[in-house]
Amino acid sequence: MGEINSNISSEVLSKRVKSGLLLLFLAWISFSGFGLPNRMWELFASTQFTEKLDRSMGMYFYYPRFTPNLLALQGKTIELEGFFIPLDLQNSKTLVLSKYPMAECFFCGGSGPESIALVHLKTPPSRKLKMGQIIRVKGTLKLNATDVEEMTFIISNAEFITN
Repeated sequence: MGEINSNISSEVLSKRVKSGLLLLFLAWISFSGFGLPNRMWELFASTQFTEKLDRSMGMYFYYPRFTPNLLALQGKTIELEGFFIPLDLQNSKTLVLSKYPMAECFFCGGSGPESIALVHLKTPPSRKLKMGQIIRVKGTLKLNATDVEEMTFIISNAEFITN
């Protein structure tokens, strides 16, 4: 009888552990908003944007105010992981990384300009990348606070990092 109870207890405990792990995973997904956890995305998100009129274009644009922590990284080498968004049909040396998949990114979804970064690669990718593919790059961070025709966060001289 004691043997049967211990088997039942082990099975119940195993199911509870699996259920608990599943709940933790679901909580993590909902907390992260399906985005990629990364220190740089958190720093980008700390940027405040102010809507101002650009008289030369006759339109309102969002202008960033960077935090001191982010300003300290200007010109430094950083790593960023994100969802690949192509800017060209060919394998180009310029691409966009998004914290969120295309359906939720700044261009199509409800995210803001803090959720994307422009990447200028040293060399074009050696293989064809798929839209939405998660990639990691390393390069020099440039913060853009004035040029409305450019993205806010730019990573130049970048290269791929394999996971």
